[in-house]
Amino acid sequence: MIKALILLLRPAHWVKNVFVLAPLVFAQKLTDPEAVHLALLAFVAFCLASSAVYIFNDIRDRAEDRLHPLKCHRPLAAGTVSVQLAGVLAVALAAGALAIGARLGTGFLLVLTAYLVLNQLYSMGLKHVVILDVMMVSLGFVLRVIAGGIAIDVQVSAWLLLCTFFVALFLAFSKRRHELMLLASDASGQRPVLSHYSPAFLDQMINVVTASTVVAYAMYSISPETVEKFHTRHLIYTLPMVLFGIFRYLYLIYQKQTTHNPTEAILRDPPFLINILIWAAAVIWIVYRG
Repeated sequence: MIKALILLLRPAHWVKNVFVLAPLVFAQKLTDPEAVHLALLAFVAFCLASSAVYIFNDIRDRAEDRLHPLKCHRPLAAGTVSVQLAGVLAVALAAGALAIGARLGTGFLLVLTAYLVLNQLYSMGLKHVVILDVMMVSLGFVLRVIAGGIAIDVQVSAWLLLCTFFVALFLAFSKRRHELMLLASDASGQRPVLSHYSPAFLDQMINVVTASTVVAYAMYSISPETVEKFHTRHLIYTLPMVLFGIFRYLYLIYQKQTTHNPTEAILRDPPFLINILIWAAAVIWIVYRG
């Protein structure tokens, strides 16, 4: 039962909440103990909130999940956790997240609440609206970054928000393509919105957001605002690592065609993880050295 409850929380997906910590790094607050403390509280709040969202979604989608080749193993679909217990756990997690949010201030609490509401709207029907479904998911990542900035009381760069939005769109469209290829003819039955997508259409969208992500990151790196803030132009030298990360992710989606969820796939891929660590180390060294 304990293992099933842990699986229900989807801890592997908490990695998405590292976006909450982005303002901490780029505001040069990593050496400020109070800011680190507040940022980690914000991270925990979003981990609790995201797990609550996953459970609510699993409760709503458990019938469809039983027919899915991967999702059928989820605790609610497999019947290893009761709907009643899952509901109580989801409410408790959401309450815990909101309690932490209240401690971090009204602004943070409002953004966290917006995140929960956004995901409920998504689950209740907006996930069936083509393109809007992906944009809703991406907006959730933007809210994470905004909340991270509010938690430590710093202004988040518009460039950072733009980069986050494009990266999230890239991940979301790639995930849709993975689902479409994995489920094949059963795709629309498992997720109705997939009937409005095709591999060719998704490839076009992925091409657009890939280019947009790279351009936005490059522009952020060399923008006068960034150069003035960090007193260096060297951030642009991290662009090859960003490119490698994007290309490696596309390689896993297109060439490996793994049955794992894309999030889980990159967490199992050493080259991707090593590149992320190198990129993070390079960014911290450049930003804090400047």
